[in-house]
Amino acid sequence: MTEVLRGLYPEIAPYASGMLDVGDGHQIYWERSGTPGAKPAVFLHGGPGGGFYDTHRQLFHPELYDVILFDQRGCGRSTPHASLENNTTWHLVADIERLRVMMGVEKWLVFGGSWGSTLALAYAEAHPGHVSELIVRGIYTLTKAELDWYYQFGVSEMFPDKWEAFIAPIPVEERHEMMLAYNRRLTGSDTAVQLASAKAWSTWEGSTITLLPDAALTTGFAEDNFAIAFARIENHFFVNAGWLEEGQLLRDAHKLGNIPGVIVHGRYDMPCPAKYAWLLHKAWPKAEFHLIEGAGHAYSEPGILDRLVRATDQFAGKHDDAL
Repeated sequence: MTEVLRGLYPEIAPYASGMLDVGDGHQIYWERSGTPGAKPAVFLHGGPGGGFYDTHRQLFHPELYDVILFDQRGCGRSTPHASLENNTTWHLVADIERLRVMMGVEKWLVFGGSWGSTLALAYAEAHPGHVSELIVRGIYTLTKAELDWYYQFGVSEMFPDKWEAFIAPIPVEERHEMMLAYNRRLTGSDTAVQLASAKAWSTWEGSTITLLPDAALTTGFAEDNFAIAFARIENHFFVNAGWLEEGQLLRDAHKLGNIPGVIVHGRYDMPCPAKYAWLLHKAWPKAEFHLIEGAGHAYSEPGILDRLVRATDQFAGKHDDAL
């Protein structure tokens, strides 16, 4: 019998929301969905600079979870928009801790995909005692090799048409350092150049994250307000290697110790080569590892989504005959 793939839970509205002053001039938007007092969880979105989507609430059984979703500094509904000041991995790790204290829980499930997996690993390695379980998808450990693969040479060979559009705003003599070339434009004073560069940077990602083309997704990445925050913040983090030592997240994976976890990764994930998900699996044997065939990077791809929903159900104690 063919196994039926799991999908999102029905649409749900948050039962509480607000702005949290995290200092440094930043206010972050947060919301809680599900059932007050149920299993606590936090969702960490991608990018960095992407913000979360309403559909992310639907990854969790609404009766079994009490989940906080928040827009990281400078993006989504957080303010100031597209700000790079006081905006680093370690500021975000501290923000997650503030949210945990605000929620009033000692331990919670941490769920992160893409850049959210980077942030989830950084948080869990810094605060393992506060993590009950860890679900990570589209593993990105932010090494130089991973960054070069996506922004210098590698994915360029797989998407030559999309790559041509990505390099178009950058003069030939600067293309040997694409991230730095974009950084000069994304942080410059010419707002027209800044926006054009932001849209090119963001569209490159939106057009290469799914196994099959998704025009609606790509169009969303090119929207002005989204692109300016996404490109500026993502580039800012990446030119600074996430303020991580080279190889730090894999090196310190032993700190995850006995935290139960699930690693989900698409076989044909272009932004995040499967090698690093495999290395995390080897360094963190407590976690289940699922390499999804016929899938790229996006959480919405059927095989990936199926495994993520099964993981949240599993950790909430929900057992389905189809599992």
